[in-house]
Amino acid sequence: MIVRPLVLRDPMDAVRRLKGLANLTFLDSAMSHPTLGRFSFVAADPFGSFVVDGGRVTWNGAPVDLPGEAAEPLGRRALAALKARLALYRQPSVPGLPPFQGGAAGYLAYDFGRLLERLPEPAVAQGGVPALQLHFYDVVLSWDHRENRVWLVSTGWPEADPVRRDLRAARRADEVEALLAAPPSADEGAATAELSWRSNVTRAEFEAAVARTREYILAGDIFQANIAQRFAATLPAGFDPLAFYAERLRRVNKATFAAYLDYGALKVASSSPERFAQVYDGRVETRPIKGTIRRSAHPAEDMHLSAVLAASEKDRAENVMIVDLLRNDLSRVCRPHTVHVPQLNGLESYATVHHLVSVVSGALKDGLDAVDLLAAAFPGGSITGAPKIRAMEIITELERIERGVYCGSIGYFGFDGAADTNIAIRTVSFVGGEAIVWAGGGMTALSNPADEYDETIVKARRVLEAFRPEEGAR
Repeated sequence: MIVRPLVLRDPMDAVRRLKGLANLTFLDSAMSHPTLGRFSFVAADPFGSFVVDGGRVTWNGAPVDLPGEAAEPLGRRALAALKARLALYRQPSVPGLPPFQGGAAGYLAYDFGRLLERLPEPAVAQGGVPALQLHFYDVVLSWDHRENRVWLVSTGWPEADPVRRDLRAARRADEVEALLAAPPSADEGAATAELSWRSNVTRAEFEAAVARTREYILAGDIFQANIAQRFAATLPAGFDPLAFYAERLRRVNKATFAAYLDYGALKVASSSPERFAQVYDGRVETRPIKGTIRRSAHPAEDMHLSAVLAASEKDRAENVMIVDLLRNDLSRVCRPHTVHVPQLNGLESYATVHHLVSVVSGALKDGLDAVDLLAAAFPGGSITGAPKIRAMEIITELERIERGVYCGSIGYFGFDGAADTNIAIRTVSFVGGEAIVWAGGGMTALSNPADEYDETIVKARRVLEAFRPEEGAR
């Protein structure tokens, strides 16, 4: 492995210089936070791609021989194959560097979760979005924003021979440094556009779905479920998703677990504030968000709104239910008596909303890793409901369309075993000439259908408004 310090303060400069390479991944800590938002990572031009799409699992386009029995759900067999693939490139971590030092990065769509359990398919497919895309990167650029330091890490994989691996690591590091030394290319098109957004449901239909969810709760099927609506708009010629992310979304809706993915026909811009799961040195942490209220530009009103959220019986109960679900999920892969809740219903404030956030942590059992955690806990309970499987069945029935990347996870799985993933909320998918944005919320027995609809609009508004030209630019 080769590690070189760099003088490159803004990760966006690197993204603009490397955007001509295939399958670019930018994991972006765009918002500072006392304990989060410390690291950012940029990687492109992977040596391999692990993809689950249309019932097929491929490595660099070729079918993968899946372990396990044919009767086992495809998603579980795919994760077993992913775990085996990552093990081929196992390497120790280098102390003092940011935690992603080469590995797989990309996303798992929410719909991959259905493949883990053989759940029914929605009535409408979301074309152009594979259930899983993870690209294997031998070179990673990493930023430590707290220390103001930047590194290039080149692993030399997939060369198996140590001498050849060292030679490849040096060559690849030189190639990337040469690209970084060139002037950054300008964004190719417009960052904003006046778009005509359309939802997949009317207000009445969404409120009816909330009412139906309450009926399921009162009948004893579930305790809660996350129900969302989908907004889509046709993109004009010349619109540039990267410019939108760089100049608009990451500025107006800064978040600790943001990301930009350019995977050819599919591009994703995420401003998520929520961690799904981190694995580091055998420890697991998940940070579910449940409970949201808008912010105000007036300090007194903003403080009042945060106090209303902190005291909300409905939101606090919803958060506790998801914490219980995640404690159960983590207990499947963590050592006995190590699963704890160091934070319950903590108030955290972001650009446009206040949230209630809890923290659940544990210590992995010997021999288990981040992929095993995925098998036990994906998708995150905060965006399904509880019990998880029945809630997912109800989501499929009421939403009727695949969620795609929304409510899945974006992040990395390092060759050294480290991993960190978000919950892909506040996220835009660019596919098929459209921009797609989802927004939803957790429904409980206390849910008011009209209020729940309004909450989805609050959550979606900041992302949708990021597309609009600023007043002075119109």
